[in-house]
Amino acid sequence: MRSWVSTVAAAVMGGGVTAAALMGAGVVDRDRVTVVESPIAPKGSPALAASTSHGLSAREIYSRSAPGVVFIRAQTISSNPSPFDVFDRSQASESTGSGFVIDEDGLILTNAHVVEAATDIRVTFSDHHTVSATPVGKDADTDLALLRVDVDAEELDLEPLELGDSQTVQVGDPTVAIGNPFGLERTLTTGVVSALQRRLTSPSGFAIDNVIQTDAALNPGNSGGPLIDADGRVIGINSQIATGGGAGSGNVGIGFAVPVNTAKTVIPQLEAAGHVERAYLGIQGVSAPGGVRVEALHPDSPAVQAGIRQGDVVERLGGEAVHSMDDVSAVLARHKPGEAIDVEVSSGGITRGLKATLVDRPAALPSE
Repeated sequence: MRSWVSTVAAAVMGGGVTAAALMGAGVVDRDRVTVVESPIAPKGSPALAASTSHGLSAREIYSRSAPGVVFIRAQTISSNPSPFDVFDRSQASESTGSGFVIDEDGLILTNAHVVEAATDIRVTFSDHHTVSATPVGKDADTDLALLRVDVDAEELDLEPLELGDSQTVQVGDPTVAIGNPFGLERTLTTGVVSALQRRLTSPSGFAIDNVIQTDAALNPGNSGGPLIDADGRVIGINSQIATGGGAGSGNVGIGFAVPVNTAKTVIPQLEAAGHVERAYLGIQGVSAPGGVRVEALHPDSPAVQAGIRQGDVVERLGGEAVHSMDDVSAVLARHKPGEAIDVEVSSGGITRGLKATLVDRPAALPSE
């Protein structure tokens, strides 16, 4: 069996800052909503011209990739107990989204928010064959989730998508998004990479770095689907959109995809353990002369236990000079929970050497 591992190599980029609303994945009453899809770019448009001269056409990409894109329906049950109720008031709801096959053994990649708290997950393939999927693992910090379908029991012949290298992506590169906006299965939209190195807030409250911005039309239901380059390779996982009228609004030409290189580092950990461990210090800071000034400390964090104080300037972490929170994150990424790390801080002209014992990052950003 071909494994996704044989086609990928991990890489990392830096980050900037922007804001976006999480894409909803709600069910839409198709009898009451008229959806007008953006047409495939005509010949002569920059996106398709670049695709045609340097790679595959949008039609060729769709033909190759659409069979590997799936439609996901996630059932959830919410309970609203009341002390006056004899029976439990449980309500079922359904969310929809997209995903795509990454190996022939049944692994499917999607967004964590698409299947969050799901009690039953159904996956529909391009031949309209619908099967049950089992959660393998979720990582709210990157908004990624891994599902598995039983290939042998369901007699599935899967067509995995090829994972590319998001580090090679440049602004202006043509993009194709395939997904299920508003429940409309396997819809294709085209565009370009409109910006790089964005930073978004994940469902857990922590930052997702190195995000790809695209003007390919993304709407609720595109969540978890692939963003594909002109060579037909996945460069990102469509996750969030910026809206002009609140979180429930549709596309305004700015969509965001988690870079595929981030997924490459997350997938093996989700497959092995169901979650991702990340070293956590517990500070928020800004760049300052000589290092990073601590603006806030998370309660009961390793930073608090080590004696770091608000207003301190962190000059060195783990023996490395730090000048931004990106530097801090990069150092922490090279350490594991449970490790002790040296922290050099200064305040009022006095330098102190401290030692912090890192822990596993919490599931959500702690409240102040």
